[in-house]
Amino acid sequence: MRLKLLRLAVQHLSFAILMYGGRLGIRLGPAVPCFSCPYVYGCGGNCYLMGLQGYIGFGLSWAQIWGFQGLRALFWLAVFVLLASLLGKLWCGWVCPLGLVSDWLTALRRRLGLRGLSFSPRLRSILAPVKYVLLGYLSLGPVLIGLGLLHPDFYLPFCQICPGKALLPLFEGETRYLALETTNAVTTALSATLAALSGLTVAGMFLKERFFCHFCPMLALFRLLAPLAAIRLVKEPRLCQGCGTCHRVCPMDVDEVWHERRPGRAQAGDCLGCGDCVGSCAAGGALGLRFLGRRLVSSSPGLARGDRRPGKPGACHQGGPRRGKGTETPGR
Repeated sequence: MRLKLLRLAVQHLSFAILMYGGRLGIRLGPAVPCFSCPYVYGCGGNCYLMGLQGYIGFGLSWAQIWGFQGLRALFWLAVFVLLASLLGKLWCGWVCPLGLVSDWLTALRRRLGLRGLSFSPRLRSILAPVKYVLLGYLSLGPVLIGLGLLHPDFYLPFCQICPGKALLPLFEGETRYLALETTNAVTTALSATLAALSGLTVAGMFLKERFFCHFCPMLALFRLLAPLAAIRLVKEPRLCQGCGTCHRVCPMDVDEVWHERRPGRAQAGDCLGCGDCVGSCAAGGALGLRFLGRRLVSSSPGLARGDRRPGKPGACHQGGPRRGKGTETPGR
């Protein structure tokens, strides 16, 4: 089966389980390493970012931290680290429900024949700190609430402004999270921010493939856990033809894989583990995904013919690269 079709099948199955699995008795707990939003009634599991905010500072006395509540927090942290380590960034590229919604919007744009945006390496480097700022915000906010330095309505600070809170419940017919909450100035500001960010995210995901992933704090967590990842993207530079296809098909516009000249791990910080580069590379064995060092899939001319995706300008075909970004061969 072609890698692209396999990924699409896994994405849709994961979407069904994480969005509606709770209605069938599926409970994966509060440590899911992707945007499985707990604001969706009957979801099959909860995004760990909510649990992380709930476990840091707010409502926990020192006695609770060293008691059952603290042990519970450590247990779910361990579960998250285990799950994140086993699949690595495949949670982003193959499992995340919000990621699939982004892919649907990209497919719609392509169906309409509209050209999408791409981020230059410079722009990516400028945007890269945003995900860490959001991670710091969701970590520090509950601590400040616990110390009495921040209004209690900032509880779950990232969830209050996360586009997933407003967008994912729409798939069960829930629209209330798009409305303003005018209880006080804090709730009004947070709900207005949520509505604005949700609209910006939808527009961004339509115009730019995997737009929100550039700002996702979960991706920041994955980068911190990168040394523990069991699944890794690897490259054999001596087999690379320097065509730049891996750069052109990457939904995150990652160019580090293309420029990598050292054999071994080639996974960049913004890589989602989607495998599009592996499935589109015509150089046999140049790129591959490995689990604990054992090969899962490697690039090949046959796989590239099956997985070459249409609609992205400058796509490289076997007759040679077309003119477009990244067609020059990197220095060897």
